[in-house]
Amino acid sequence: MGQPTDSTPTNSLTVRDNRTGKVYDVPIVDNSIPATAFKAMKAKPAPGEREENETERGLRVSDRGFLNTAVIQSQITYIDGEAGVLRYRGYPIEQLALHSSHLETAYLLIYGSLPSANQLKVFEAEVLHHGVIHSDAELFCRSFRYDAHPMAILTSAFAYLGSYYGEANPSLQGQSLYTKGDPASLAIMDKQIYRLIGKATTLAAMAYRVRQGRDFVTPPNGLSYTGSFLYQMDHLGEENYTPNPVLEKALDVLFLIHADHELNASATTVLQTGSSLVDPYSAIAAGCASLYGPLHGGANEAVIRMLISIGKPENVPAFIEAVKKREKVLSGFGHRVYKTSDPRSFIVRKTADEVFKITGKDELLETAMALHEAAMKDEYFIKRRLAPNVDFWCVFPVHDRFEPRSNGNLQERSDIPRDGLPT
Repeated sequence: MGQPTDSTPTNSLTVRDNRTGKVYDVPIVDNSIPATAFKAMKAKPAPGEREENETERGLRVSDRGFLNTAVIQSQITYIDGEAGVLRYRGYPIEQLALHSSHLETAYLLIYGSLPSANQLKVFEAEVLHHGVIHSDAELFCRSFRYDAHPMAILTSAFAYLGSYYGEANPSLQGQSLYTKGDPASLAIMDKQIYRLIGKATTLAAMAYRVRQGRDFVTPPNGLSYTGSFLYQMDHLGEENYTPNPVLEKALDVLFLIHADHELNASATTVLQTGSSLVDPYSAIAAGCASLYGPLHGGANEAVIRMLISIGKPENVPAFIEAVKKREKVLSGFGHRVYKTSDPRSFIVRKTADEVFKITGKDELLETAMALHEAAMKDEYFIKRRLAPNVDFWCVFPVHDRFEPRSNGNLQERSDIPRDGLPT
């Protein structure tokens, strides 16, 4: 089985159905085969077989976890999980993190090439211009409980935005709204891109300030995308307040390395939701809901909670043994795609080191370092390829802003300056 024959190679797969003895040739295109080709492979049901199997209507392809299924052809992102490689439009993620900004990389992902200086200037101006939210959004966000999870607020807020922009809704403007390809259609598409990217940080900052019981802050003029976001989260009326540039750069790098990751759960959710021709804001709200879960974007929060539960570095050995006995859950280690190392984790680790020069280290970090060192020396984790992933290290450029409440939630620490500089 699986041995090559002496016949001339062809770009096809020959399948023999041993139920019927029939042989089928399936074309191979871009190293993939169409799942619908198996619909032709029909047979009589076996005695006692489930009627629901619909055997006479052809074979199905079962891939519950999308472990080896291609649903779309794309040139946006390339991942080699075995080698630990991540590229955006052919550019290594390490190169972009060092030389590019989040908005420049966003332009690359959306439009296919890095922008010229003038194109980037226009793109940044449009995105920042659309950061302002309608004043009614304040009432909407304030309608949530004071302790509502920020992701619950953000998910709802994206859907809420869709009600303001009827011109962006194919249900109201026609199914070909985004597929005409004419200048008007492309302009509408671009405006929604500006709005979504621009308003995302504004809504996120509002969700954060709901939790803090603070008034909302209008996006300022003259700051970068991430600088504006930090300003909106931290500003408390200080004169000439600006975010710390080290923290600003660190957050920009975090945004950049999370800008795309092929068909992860949230991207798949957005595509499937958008395929019904729903408005872009509802599709992003669906993706945001998918991101919320602890097996996806919520893994960052799960790492913080895990480290808080461990408490101190000296408690790490007992925690490691509990993980082996399946009594505890290990968060932030291993990855479905990366089987060696997550290239993003090295970038974040270096970024975190720069942040720690400003904020200093604490016991939570020492606990994480002890956990990392212990896991990397333990045969149990080595055999299972459980190395720290991007979620493990991503918590540290921002974790010093938070401390645990007695009920297990996180609240902002009052002993750390909002610009991240030591007192």
